[in-house]
Amino acid sequence: MKRHDLKSMSVDQLWSLQKLVASVLARKILAEKSRLDQQLRQLVEPGATPANVKKKMPHARRPYPQVFPKYRNPAEPSETWAGRGKQPRWLTAQLRSGRQLDDFRIKPPSDRARRCNSRTNRKMPEGGLNRFA
Repeated sequence: MKRHDLKSMSVDQLWSLQKLVASVLARKILAEKSRLDQQLRQLVEPGATPANVKKKMPHARRPYPQVFPKYRNPAEPSETWAGRGKQPRWLTAQLRSGRQLDDFRIKPPSDRARRCNSRTNRKMPEGGLNRFA
């Protein structure tokens, strides 16, 4: 390997040396990456093909429960927002025009509907809980 005296080199020579180093480094990184991918494929499944390995790799994200919407666009009822993440355009435009966030809140079901659907108000089966005992 040839030694370079960097202090005595011109700017053009330094620039070409930098390009050479960058290209050699990029090639070595790609070679290392392909080697590591090959090792990973062998660890996942010894007889696996590269196409199958990518499909079987688990996702890094954990599953999150469904978040129900809290806000609805009155002009287009199918547009809703759960209150998480960036506010949708329809909501930011309405807020800029002077409306309040609570104007778009989806109202919970009536108290009567909640009482009818709640588990605590359901009738017990005939014979109670011990009917099979």
